[in-house]
Amino acid sequence: MSEVKLATAPDQRLRELPNILGLQDDFVDAIVSLRESRTATFDVVWGSASALLAAAIAKEAPGPVVFVCSQTSEADYLYDDLPLFRQHAPLRFPAWETEPNERLVHDEGFGERLRTLKYLARHPSQKNLIATSIRSLLQPTPSRDSIAASSRILQVGERLDIDAFLRWLVEQRFHATSAVELPGEFSSRGGIIDVFAPDWERPVRVELFDDEIESIRRFEVSTQRSLETLTEIELTVLQPTASRDDYLTDFLSENTWFVLFEPEQIEERGKHYLSRLEHVDDYHSITSVLREIGKFPTAIASTLARGATGSICRLEVESVDRFSGEVAKVRHELETAAADCDVFVVTSTEGEIERLQEIFRETSVAKQDRLHFVVGQLKAGFRLVSERLLLISAGEMFRRTEVRRTSRRHLGKAIDSFVDLRSGDLVVHLSHGIGRYRGIELIDKQGQLEEHLQLEFYGGAKLYVPTSKIDLVQKYIGGTKTRPSLAKLGGASWTRQKQAAEAAVMDMAVEMLELQAERASRPGIACSPDGEWQREFDASFPYTETRDQLSAIVDIKTDMEASRPMDRLLCGDVGFGKTELAMRAAFKAVDNGYQVALLVPTTILAEQHYKTFKERMAEFPFDIARLSRFCSRQEEREIIKGLKAGRIEVVIGTHRLASRDVQFTNLGLVIIDEEQRFGVEVKERLKTLRSTVDVLTMTATPIPRTLHMSLVGVRDISNLETAPEDRVGVETRVTRFNNELIRHAVLRELNRGGQIFFVHNRVQGIEVVAKKLRSIVPEASLRIAHGQMHEHDLEEVMVDFVERRFDMLLATTIIESGLDIPSANTIFIDEADRYGLADLHQLRGRVGRYKHQAYCYLLIDPHKHITPNAAKRLRAIEEYSEMGAGFALAMRDLEIRGAGNLLGSQQSGHIAAVGYEFYCELLENAVRSLKRLPRRLSIDVDLELPGEAYLPDEYIPDIRLKIDLYRRLRRAATYDEVAEFRKELVDRFGKPPKPTRRMLELARLRLDAATWQISSITVEDEHLVFAYQDRRRIEQLAKQFRGPLRIVDQQHAYLKVPDCESDAEQFLRAAKSVLQTGK
Repeated sequence: MSEVKLATAPDQRLRELPNILGLQDDFVDAIVSLRESRTATFDVVWGSASALLAAAIAKEAPGPVVFVCSQTSEADYLYDDLPLFRQHAPLRFPAWETEPNERLVHDEGFGERLRTLKYLARHPSQKNLIATSIRSLLQPTPSRDSIAASSRILQVGERLDIDAFLRWLVEQRFHATSAVELPGEFSSRGGIIDVFAPDWERPVRVELFDDEIESIRRFEVSTQRSLETLTEIELTVLQPTASRDDYLTDFLSENTWFVLFEPEQIEERGKHYLSRLEHVDDYHSITSVLREIGKFPTAIASTLARGATGSICRLEVESVDRFSGEVAKVRHELETAAADCDVFVVTSTEGEIERLQEIFRETSVAKQDRLHFVVGQLKAGFRLVSERLLLISAGEMFRRTEVRRTSRRHLGKAIDSFVDLRSGDLVVHLSHGIGRYRGIELIDKQGQLEEHLQLEFYGGAKLYVPTSKIDLVQKYIGGTKTRPSLAKLGGASWTRQKQAAEAAVMDMAVEMLELQAERASRPGIACSPDGEWQREFDASFPYTETRDQLSAIVDIKTDMEASRPMDRLLCGDVGFGKTELAMRAAFKAVDNGYQVALLVPTTILAEQHYKTFKERMAEFPFDIARLSRFCSRQEEREIIKGLKAGRIEVVIGTHRLASRDVQFTNLGLVIIDEEQRFGVEVKERLKTLRSTVDVLTMTATPIPRTLHMSLVGVRDISNLETAPEDRVGVETRVTRFNNELIRHAVLRELNRGGQIFFVHNRVQGIEVVAKKLRSIVPEASLRIAHGQMHEHDLEEVMVDFVERRFDMLLATTIIESGLDIPSANTIFIDEADRYGLADLHQLRGRVGRYKHQAYCYLLIDPHKHITPNAAKRLRAIEEYSEMGAGFALAMRDLEIRGAGNLLGSQQSGHIAAVGYEFYCELLENAVRSLKRLPRRLSIDVDLELPGEAYLPDEYIPDIRLKIDLYRRLRRAATYDEVAEFRKELVDRFGKPPKPTRRMLELARLRLDAATWQISSITVEDEHLVFAYQDRRRIEQLAKQFRGPLRIVDQQHAYLKVPDCESDAEQFLRAAKSVLQTGK
């Protein structure tokens, strides 16, 4: 039996195909025709043969070649398929998805358009291949002159007038901010300017010495840290709304060729696009675009050319018959399709190749060395007859719809709730209770100059907390509707509330530990370590896993391999990849001979998961079924019988799965999606299951890190906090119901080939809404879905929507959970003020699952007055629209809901009394003391030494950023962390001024003191006073120091400091000399 070849040769052979095509006689004639500025026609261009043809023409062209498709998606497919046949990366000229008046500088499309135009302006004659669509060409471009006028080159060593440069950025409508995160923003901090131009992948940091550019560095948005050094950079500050009436052709040289794919469709799609626009005068006409193209040699390419012009070249290409997608049949289908051809299978990952090798090992194609594998992308396979070569993708063979995600700029960063502290916010002081934050003040206390947080308590009493003790202050998050009253300074009620919360937390921790101990003592099922199939399955995931996903799957598999039953909670925001982890866990159980039950709250979600599981596991001989309202009685009976007989390995269903008549032969894993949405009886039935089988519970209600960390050791939780890299935030707008706005948003979505959700949660009025929507946008086909419909009618509507047979789905919140339709990227939520924050976030999560910018409109009745609470909720959801916003929203009221689900509602009162963050701290301490673990290490040393130690306003002007930095420095528990913190300051803000350098020295001194178990260092006349905790350690220090350090009692040691009156710095020097003895 011969092994399937796996070498770089297949890639090379595909790259040689354009040369082979170039030898075809009629192809040579067509090229000659184009060189003589005449037309040519390429016929029989099936599927992805268009990419092969593009590569072959580009090879022969004297300059750039522009390939025009009828749709944006076709241009994207061409762009993705081209690397199989061509080494040099193509360019893409994408279409705007928005109208001129709503264009934003940080739109991905704007950046890419501008990048391509600038490249063509610089290299007009270079042999490039440009993929575009008729929509892109109908949208005017800025002129070469306006791009040049909006650009300037910054070079290291060049002099820069900072004020004039900043004024120029402001005039070009760039936005000044404290930390640059989006294109179109800049920030100026002393001698450092950060700027993010629209066509850049990442922002740039320009550091000046006086007025000379000293360095230029690219930096990462999420960390704000530098990545690479540059010698020069071209900065273009063009606005997307700038006047424009040029054509793409104005950027092309005379030796450019054009190729039109399906010209009739190009014209038809172009007219269709223009007919839906409100301001058609802002666009080019089809006639003018075709006239511009006509100035260049132009070829036509079609699947079946209706009327040929110029030289005709018929490709010897055939389409490939459809495969069934079933493992058992695919081998035979491949043999039939291959006939005597060499077969090239294109897979999206290296990992998938191993699996396919195994499946096809026994086929004659493999045994005769005619089966090859290539990693890449291929939209639609084809047969190249002359070369006896068949090209097909694994997705086509197994009937998988492969969503192609483009890599994009990774914007945004993790949100720290404390950074959000604004003047007037409630805070918790750990010793005094709930107060109100009033801002920051610089205070001189006996020669010690330091910034303080000003807190206000009951009766207007003020308390000033030095930033070196910022860890005593936390933002108050309580989760109750009523605002708590301010604490009385020196009052006893705070102590009582604290003690009550401590007692409740301890009781709960005891209960949770007992439950855990009981589970650990019960025998469960132990899966064996990952086998070959599991590794192949994991490796065939077409995207790169996030760090969180990788650590979560290790946790899950470790639990499954242990002999006690797993009970793990998997938390993650909408769209963060929980389903993939559930599939890997299910695969592991089935691979070990066990059955898997996946329980979901809605029928539609059961359908969605069923489809996802079937597609993802298509290459493996597993029997997957679904049990829900969509099944007929006959199907239901068959499935129940199959489960009992052990024939069905994975079953996906609603609460029907928890019925008494559903029995398994060998159930090993139960996966529960959104458990809080099931009824009491279902939960009780699940409780009995939990005692023997592995249970994985998934929730999209995020569990914040603070709570997660405090439960380590008592509850097994895996938290997904990182957004997949190419996902982009959903643009969210709160607006009154407005016919014009709805029409505009729907047409915009239709123009980019997308679909729309419209959520109206009252069945009785849904037909009225449907009638209204049909009159507002008659162009959009609309259907209705709600839970009171007959199952089969509902299924038909949902399946038709997924299959894109209509444009707009008007539905109740039946669509809320987990529904994943990549083509739907606009959602309207009617009467949005009636929903809770978590529901709004879940609904918004239905869109934004593909590469397009998604939109969410929260509609409010034009005549209705909304309550302050509803207004707050809507403002919060509008504000936090980035990926992973669930964690920020959690800081409003989602966190408390998550805590309630996890901890039980009786704990909510204690959370409200002491604040969320402090509650988590108490819980963590209770868990640690019960498990006899030491408390989490905290460096708690008071330093009261004269001198200035703070972050000056001229160094860091933004107060919220400053608070964040103070808090992070206070948490630094190692010398490396302090050194890294200093590096970050230098990188982001420049060389630290004297007060900041001193602040860093004190941070290191605090670590020195903690090493010797010293709790405070203060000044008394001309002495340094060290308060110590361990007599043995202080004696050891005194002995090593060999100086005049006197231990005067059981708590204090004194050191006389000479010349301290004339030089206050002597105290710091003396403290360092004592504590750094022996270093």
